[in-house]
Amino acid sequence: MQPQEVEVFYIIPTIRKSLAQALKHQGMPQKNIAELLSIQASTVSQYLNNKRAHTITFPAYLEREIRQAATTIKTPTDVIRIIQTIIQHIKTSKTICDIHRQVSKNLPKGCDACFIEQLVEVKP
Repeated sequence: MQPQEVEVFYIIPTIRKSLAQALKHQGMPQKNIAELLSIQASTVSQYLNNKRAHTITFPAYLEREIRQAATTIKTPTDVIRIIQTIIQHIKTSKTICDIHRQVSKNLPKGCDACFIEQLVEVKP
C-alpha cells in the first residue's frame, strides 16, 4: 500500500472521526457535524459508534490537538485547513511511518521511502 493510499483510506477518515467525536462532545447535532465535515449524517453516526475509521490510532498528543482544533471550527473551510495542517504534521513528523506500519505489516524495518531525496524534478 502506498503512503498516499494510507492518507486517503485511513488518515483522513480517522481525522474526521476524531473531529466528529469532539464536535459531538461540544454538543453539536450530528446534522451540523455532517455539514461542517462535508460528509453524510450516516457517516457521522458510524464514526460516533466506532463502526468506521477504527483501524488506526493516532498518538495521544495528536488526538488532543485534533480535539483542541475542533473548538475553532466554524465553517467547512476551517475543517479543510485543520485536516491539511494535521496531515502536514503527520508527514513531517514521520508519524505517517507508524501509521503505515499499522496497516501494512510487510513494510521493511527502517523504511524511509517517503523521505528520500527527490528523484525527479517536477516542472510546472
